[in-house]
Amino acid sequence: MPGKPIKLTFDGAHGAKLAARLDLPSGAVRAYALFAHCFTCSKDLIAARKIAEALTLQGIGVLRFDFTGLGGSGGDFASTNFTSNLDDLGRAVEFLRAEYDAPKLLIGHSLGGAAILAMAERVPEATAVATIGAPADIGHVTHNFADHLEEIKTKGAAEVSLGGRPFVIKRQFVDDLGKHDIAQATREMGKALLVLHAPRDETVGIENAGKIFDAAKHPKSFVSLDDADHLLREPADASYVASVIAAWAGRYLPRDAETPVKPSDGVVVRETGQGKFQCMVMAGHHRMMADEPENVGGLDSGPSPYDFLSAALGSCTVMTVRMYADHKNITLDAVRAEILHDKIHADDCAECDDAHHQKGGKIDRFERRLTFIGDLDADTRVKLLAIANKCPVHRTLEATSLIETNEVRD
Repeated sequence: MPGKPIKLTFDGAHGAKLAARLDLPSGAVRAYALFAHCFTCSKDLIAARKIAEALTLQGIGVLRFDFTGLGGSGGDFASTNFTSNLDDLGRAVEFLRAEYDAPKLLIGHSLGGAAILAMAERVPEATAVATIGAPADIGHVTHNFADHLEEIKTKGAAEVSLGGRPFVIKRQFVDDLGKHDIAQATREMGKALLVLHAPRDETVGIENAGKIFDAAKHPKSFVSLDDADHLLREPADASYVASVIAAWAGRYLPRDAETPVKPSDGVVVRETGQGKFQCMVMAGHHRMMADEPENVGGLDSGPSPYDFLSAALGSCTVMTVRMYADHKNITLDAVRAEILHDKIHADDCAECDDAHHQKGGKIDRFERRLTFIGDLDADTRVKLLAIANKCPVHRTLEATSLIETNEVRD
């Protein structure tokens, strides 16, 4: 199952805080993708959610965000234009590159697809681009408010209804559209392209897909979306698009999780700047989130520090028992460890060693519940329990450790 999206914010190109969601796979991240939504839409459109979910199952993390003035993002939509959208996309790329890794896959829906094509060349790390119902000429977007074009031209602005919501469109928005050549950008981007379009799309005609496809260089692919509507409102259509992109992208992305340069000899933990407690944990090429539950002010985007401590004890125990069983040729089909952690008063601890635990205060208590699956006699089970107590992490937790703290200045 896909994990819960992480809520993020980052600075847009023109000062506004942009609201974003990062969908991460449950295991190692194979690559990252950036998703751009359609004109006046948001990151939470069903198509965006479905695509993100499908890609996470393929080990791909997906960042989707709201452009300035839309959805949960700050700023004034009336002051934006296609150029500012490209600038916001550039900031999203910078955010991913700095906090996680640069996107290898770029995905855009409708005008977001045109924006992705226009800025793809700026992302040298990206190897693949996918568009959904994208216009080949961004001036096409003016058909959404064609009845107000004269008013916009003469008065400089007009309030229009888009998708049942009022928006102010200024003349600078319309004028900016003519500054961009999507066909030329498509020819020059140098990346694999997947064009998805519905033949009966009444918002952006199918001829746009043909123009984009013709402008692109190989490798390029086209997939017909049959009778899907422009916004992919039907969950089945959104799921189909998601599965196609996930399968297609696999050919142009790393086969396995990438192995970046190891940051140090130890484990590195740093704040992400998102939420009150969220941290990125880097152990070699492995990246994980650490956080606190929502009821104590966290985002619940990862295990808590004590969860990680319990995980260390549990995993070390399972590994230790497995090594012993294999060495002694014990037929142990599987071993499972459940770790429960709480704090108790030292005075109530019958098992505590006075040499290690001062009476009168609280101490940490870890209960380890082990399950051994296999045809094992009673003596073997007792021996496996004893071996579990020899787990190195167990010994570390029971012993007195020395923690030395030093400041390292950049």
